[in-house]
Amino acid sequence: MRIEVAGLTHVGMKRNHNEDNYLLLPEENLCCVADGMGGHSSGEIASKIAVEELGEFFKMTSRDADATWPFKMDKTRNYDENRLATGIKLANSRIFEKASSDSKYKGMGTTIVTVHFANSTAYVGHVGDSRVYFFREGTLKQVTEDHSLLNDYLKAKKLSPEEIENFPHKNVIVRALGMKESVVVDVARLEPKEGDIFLLCSDGLSGMVTDPQIQEVLSRTTELEKACSQLIDLANAAGGNDNVTCVLARYHNH
Repeated sequence: MRIEVAGLTHVGMKRNHNEDNYLLLPEENLCCVADGMGGHSSGEIASKIAVEELGEFFKMTSRDADATWPFKMDKTRNYDENRLATGIKLANSRIFEKASSDSKYKGMGTTIVTVHFANSTAYVGHVGDSRVYFFREGTLKQVTEDHSLLNDYLKAKKLSPEEIENFPHKNVIVRALGMKESVVVDVARLEPKEGDIFLLCSDGLSGMVTDPQIQEVLSRTTELEKACSQLIDLANAAGGNDNVTCVLARYHNH
């Protein structure tokens, strides 16, 4: 198994600083994107803690198989699902501690999306409204479900396109890292095939660029770095209302 990765982040056209962070850790077959929030650039700190803590947890558990985990294993999940969920929960605790210990970080938080490849399986962990998409043989599918107020409404009752467009709390997320002492982490698993591409992105991309546009870029551009920059250019051309981050991971089974 081999993973090819590329990542890029851009401040966008309207913001004066970038609160997104991403991590490429090919030696652990791990990549993630975090989109921070909170005043006085504390979102930037929250998203940085998230990706760093997750990366450190994976490195530590690789080096030392007997390392003590900070949370009990969930018996309904396998080792790899537990490892990913535990790393994300650990990041949550660290952000929550920092936010609680210093008033200037009060209320800071971050989304996180992660993909970890192990034993011919792709594990997708997420909290918030950053997204993971999956691209196979010309077709793009969204893997994650936004933890957002809008999505809760969509699930509860059918809204017309006009109602969706005018929904007043579009950017309200109902789950994030750092907001509470504990967090529920969604973990999904997929069986990837040779050449499958996983796209991890902040809503600065998914909110500005349509799924068909993303699909078209991935269909015509085989070079991952180039595809990342084309996707970010599209988001900025559409207005670039937010920071834009894009990570691509291509799976090879040999």
